Amino acid sequence: MDELDHVNFLRKTLSNTAVAQPTIDIGGTDPNGAFSLAARAAGLVGAGVAFDPYSSDANFLLGAFIFEDVGVTAYKGAAPLISNKTYLEAAAGILAAEAYHAGLIRTVLYSKGVLMPQLITDAGAISNARDALDNSIDDDQGIAGATPDVSNIAPLDANGLAYSRTTGDVLNIVYLTSTAASKGGFFPDGVNGDIVMSSACA
Repeated sequence: MDELDHVNFLRKTLSNTAVAQPTIDIGGTDPNGAFSLAARAAGLVGAGVAFDPYSSDANFLLGAFIFEDVGVTAYKGAAPLISNKTYLEAAAGILAAEAYHAGLIRTVLYSKGVLMPQLITDAGAISNARDALDNSIDDDQGIAGATPDVSNIAPLDANGLAYSRTTGDVLNIVYLTSTAASKGGFFPDGVNGDIVMSSACA
């Protein structure tokens, strides 16, 4: 519900500058759908197997984990690009909400992973897959800390700050590609607006 509220709020705030909703692939039963491709890249499912994030609580959490950390880093990375203070405040509010969501998803995954260690392993694999797509910097972290009995609820840099991702980095992840592209993955026809191209991962 929070995500729908974000969309409605942004559309109201941006008014006639808001772009049209792009085509989004968030289905779960297609073995060639975006969730399946993302899960396959992380090694969670094999060739021809669908990853359905709606089929169980564990899969839903892993599906959400694919996105929530990316949202936090996307809003933080976009902050310097926003000169309008009204828009910047709105983005800061959404960033905070996404960080709450990401922290909760990480907490629940780790808690369930105490009894189902594969969840901790799978979350780490998703983190590594995201990291392989965005850039050459290691700016993604799983939910396990330095040792398996320590959680990593807030992925932070050496200064205790959330990581930032460029627009190109974010599009690499949602397009599921490490090369420059204008569509793919969760946005099979691309996104709408002025920024549509992902980056070539160096």
